[in-house]
Amino acid sequence: MPLVASQKKRLRALAHHLKPLVIVADKGLSETVLAEIERALNDHELIKVKLRSERDVRKAWAVEIAAQCKAELVQTIGQVACYYRKNPDKPTVNPG
Repeated sequence: MPLVASQKKRLRALAHHLKPLVIVADKGLSETVLAEIERALNDHELIKVKLRSERDVRKAWAVEIAAQCKAELVQTIGQVACYYRKNPDKPTVNPG
């Protein structure tokens, strides 16, 4: 279920102090990188990913990560994208 504006606002506030857990660079979205993003989403629910490339490529990667990992793209600022996916077993982040 897509997040509403108030939920995205709360998640942005919660993510403000977070550091990027995964960096996507020269080799792009490999299976290993996607597996690491999956693991991070399972462990933390709310994560930041650093996307190191040109603007158009970063935008495509951000959308593809959300689709591949079945996560919500909360926001992108520059080279950092923030994602949220609720853990059905033990939710820890309340989007509001």
